[in-house]
Amino acid sequence: MVADEVGEGRSPKHDISVIIPTIGRSILRRCLRSIAEGDEIPGQLIVVDQSSNPNIRGWLEDLEALGVETKHLPSTQTGKASAVNTGVECAKTEFIAITDDDCLVGKDWLRNMRSHLGACPGIVVTGRVEAAGEEAVPLVVTSMSAATYSRPRLKFDTLSGGNMGVALSVMNEVGLLDEELHCSEDGEWAYRALRAGVQIKYAPDVVVYHYGWRDTRERRQRYREYAEGCGRFYGKYLRRGDWFIGLRTVVHYLREGRRVLRAVVSRDSEQMRRSSACLRWLAPGILAGFRSRDAGEASPPKH
Repeated sequence: MVADEVGEGRSPKHDISVIIPTIGRSILRRCLRSIAEGDEIPGQLIVVDQSSNPNIRGWLEDLEALGVETKHLPSTQTGKASAVNTGVECAKTEFIAITDDDCLVGKDWLRNMRSHLGACPGIVVTGRVEAAGEEAVPLVVTSMSAATYSRPRLKFDTLSGGNMGVALSVMNEVGLLDEELHCSEDGEWAYRALRAGVQIKYAPDVVVYHYGWRDTRERRQRYREYAEGCGRFYGKYLRRGDWFIGLRTVVHYLREGRRVLRAVVSRDSEQMRRSSACLRWLAPGILAGFRSRDAGEASPPKH
């Protein structure tokens, strides 16, 4: 990639940083290219690297050539939450945007994200997650209807951790992601934000494309991880006597049971794998979360 081909004439937007947690997958290079090809480019880009991939440093050079301040932060920790938290604590802009290393951002992703955050700096912005690649992806969010949420919901709180933006001041108010949760850390953070009175805006013009690379076995494992992570989230709040999460747990089981029946009728094997994993592994996750040693809130960033 040549800098002049993707970024000539654009200046970095110094009010926003992009944070990408990675475990060194090669798809990260395409993720970085999609950011470089955007209508707008960030003032700072932070890659928190929980791998030993020696190529990542070189992949950042094209963004540096466009004037973006890049940080490659090797980390021996594991889990997306810890990687995101490390990035948040290193950010020095008014806003941050977070995506995953296997997501390709839309050309107008950063421009639209900045527009929504600038119009209302006290909210959290999330958006569509469309499927890309040849394999199925564990999660998509495709609604074209904008919405703003002010309180937790029984179904789920709309926030995609691979497509979100927020002011650092809001992160200070809500706290960092819960590093005990290796999945569903975004769901728990969304619940905590809404309970703190922070609104979440779903903006369908803020788009990333989640690239499907996992085969059937890997997706089955990922569905298990999602279910257990969600269960841990529920279990920690059930330990605190949170009746709302108790009701949400019941609704969650009912919804997944209904989805299994629909999958049987429609012969949708992917939905069957997803919902069956939830029905099997949600309860062990709840038990683990209920027994967790720390039921306290996550700490604020260290700025």
